[in-house]
Amino acid sequence: MRQDDRVTDRDPLPAPGPDPASMREQYRADGLDESGLAGHPMEQFGRWFAQAATAGAVYEPNAMVVSTADADGRPSSRTVLLKQFDEQGFVFFTNYGSRKARELAVNPHVSLLFPWHAVARQVVVTGTAVRTGRDETAAYFRTRPHGSQLGAWASAQSSVVASRAGLEASYAELAARYPAGEQVPVPPHWGGFRVAPVAVEFWQGRENRLHDRLRYAAREGGGWRVERLSP
Repeated sequence: MRQDDRVTDRDPLPAPGPDPASMREQYRADGLDESGLAGHPMEQFGRWFAQAATAGAVYEPNAMVVSTADADGRPSSRTVLLKQFDEQGFVFFTNYGSRKARELAVNPHVSLLFPWHAVARQVVVTGTAVRTGRDETAAYFRTRPHGSQLGAWASAQSSVVASRAGLEASYAELAARYPAGEQVPVPPHWGGFRVAPVAVEFWQGRENRLHDRLRYAAREGGGWRVERLSP
């Protein structure tokens, strides 16, 4: 290769295949009207969640993007599975040594995003996270598949590992110690977070990008007000 043929940091990147600027969908779903909303955002979420789960088009409707920020405001996001929800909020479980858990320890403000693209819907939650009690954590841990219980012990989530082989060796050691059918203890470093919402936005795709965006915002002293946001 000649000196002039070498790729430098200033050379343009190779042209990609599909052009993302030309990718677009025309949403023709039914609209979202204030008169049809439930009185409480968690009830409205329950309606939409049931529809997403039964539609058959949404893969893992309980998958949500959890966004946190550290003490300096630097954000990070990842996909996590919702495991419970009720009037108190949304619950997920994780390793308390993970990046998200460490960030929530210093900054409990969190955002959740349910990206139900297949039905042209999104739900965006902002709120604060607190740890679930150990009894609640243990009750959920017992429902997990045996392999997932072992995985909670084998993985020091978010930490650097030397190799895949080392991770699998740790898992194999645990599998030998706790074979199928034997109870796996709940890791002390593992548990849940409950996100108590202060705002929940329901986004419905509409034609010509005139989407419906209705947001429940918590009132001081209790209750909720509904706001329509411009798309």
